Amino acid sequence: MKLSTTLLTLSVLAAGSALAEPVAPSDVQFDDYGAVAESLTGQTGDPAKGAEVLSKRSLGNCVACHQVSALPDVPFQGNIGPMLDGVGDRWNEAELRGIVSDAKKTYPGTMMPSYYRVDDFIRVGNAYTGKAAEGALDPLLTAQQIEDVVAFLVTLKD
Repeated sequence: MKLSTTLLTLSVLAAGSALAEPVAPSDVQFDDYGAVAESLTGQTGDPAKGAEVLSKRSLGNCVACHQVSALPDVPFQGNIGPMLDGVGDRWNEAELRGIVSDAKKTYPGTMMPSYYRVDDFIRVGNAYTGKAAEGALDPLLTAQQIEDVVAFLVTLKD
């Protein structure tokens, strides 16, 4: 009887975590160094999906700036940002989550996009084209996509 109660409790907890809302971009808690300790979704990311987000032009397109030897079939990898080989040894999961969410919290002068940020942007488009987006912006990646990318990055060990 006790085992079935434990299993029921675990299944209720699992169902509750699956239903949890992702952390809103404006509610992400960065530490003093830009790390984000808590998952944005309450769920573990999928490394295979993270590799897809990292390499697809229509998603994160991280390979436009970074090189990743673990993705040899992805063409036209960049060399503007640091090579991502061994990134899982250099930073922990919280630090990687912070960098992918908003690298400007860790590296203020970086040109890396803030993938999970929606406010405090300078919209210069109106000054040049008159076509700057109005109102709230969506993040470039979803909370789950951030978790998937982080799950892939932590696998990149030397």
